[in-house]
Amino acid sequence: MADIFARFGVPGEPGTDEFWAAAGTPASISAGDDGGWTTLFLWRGSPASIGFESWSEPVPLRRWGDTDCWYAEVVMPARLRVTYQFLTDDAAYADPFNPVGAGGDRSIAATPDAPAQPHWPAIGADDVLPLPRTCFRWSSDRLGGRRTVRVHPAGGGGPMVLLLDGDDWLYLHPAMTAFDSAVAHGEMPAVTLVFLSAQVRDAEFGCRPELWEAIRDELLPLVAESGVPADRDRLVVAGQSLGGLSALYAALEFPDLVSGVACQSGSFWWTPDAVDLADPMGGPVGGAIAARLRERPDLSGLRVAFDVGEHETRMLPHCGLVETLAEQAGATVRVSRSASGHDRAGWRHALLRDVAWALA
Repeated sequence: MADIFARFGVPGEPGTDEFWAAAGTPASISAGDDGGWTTLFLWRGSPASIGFESWSEPVPLRRWGDTDCWYAEVVMPARLRVTYQFLTDDAAYADPFNPVGAGGDRSIAATPDAPAQPHWPAIGADDVLPLPRTCFRWSSDRLGGRRTVRVHPAGGGGPMVLLLDGDDWLYLHPAMTAFDSAVAHGEMPAVTLVFLSAQVRDAEFGCRPELWEAIRDELLPLVAESGVPADRDRLVVAGQSLGGLSALYAALEFPDLVSGVACQSGSFWWTPDAVDLADPMGGPVGGAIAARLRERPDLSGLRVAFDVGEHETRMLPHCGLVETLAEQAGATVRVSRSASGHDRAGWRHALLRDVAWALA
């Protein structure tokens, strides 16, 4: 029976010091003729399950005899990168056998055929991510409240790139390091990154003008006063999920503000009442953004890069329609699909690639 683990390259008797010293998981082997992969996850200690971000329901772990070894063999589709964590009765933990993390309590697994993500370093659960030196508090008259905004001149600064859900790109995924690397390797021009997070995400990232009026009239002047070199005449907005919805909304309704959009898995199912429905994605395809695009606004000066996870089955019709309508309205459009579900771990490469394309 211990051959279960040997198949994945983990030698020794489960639960022994030799076994744990060799445990480097997750490890994948071919799932057979149907494609995909069978992936081994290991956990040491108490009962737990694996919580996957958006891709799967939690998977319970099985105990090996009376040892401290808990494991699961999880069948995964081809081309998948997914965030996960181990869930116990009282807490959630990163995978201690996986060196690739996302924040202190999450890890990232990738099937062997998932494309590489250059420029994104492997960050362990105990690593502290670098933060931009320039930081200020924004007290918004229009939005209310105060929020911390950080600004980083990658390569010395240039066109502004506004990263919505900025805290995720600061504390879970090292976007500052990744952009610095992409600029240093000549894969994008120097840029000025502005990390912005919402206080009430569902409200601020809906199709409402208040956020973008505040960004235009309050935030961007503060960035200019910060002393960081920045070209205010070119603004690319990068957003994911509701952030992607908000980014494209800004390009439609504030064309003098936004010159390019990098949109990953935009929530284009959104309508004003969708969040109150039992099935928010079950409404009109393309939601409010598709309805606005059918009015054929002139998008001839806009560059929009769309990306969505190829495993986001229910998102694909919404995103596909918006992609088509945006191109018909005159935007220069790029479309791609990432090896992921609705998961920031799968959007990381698209973020760099699509920002670079939007600035071309």
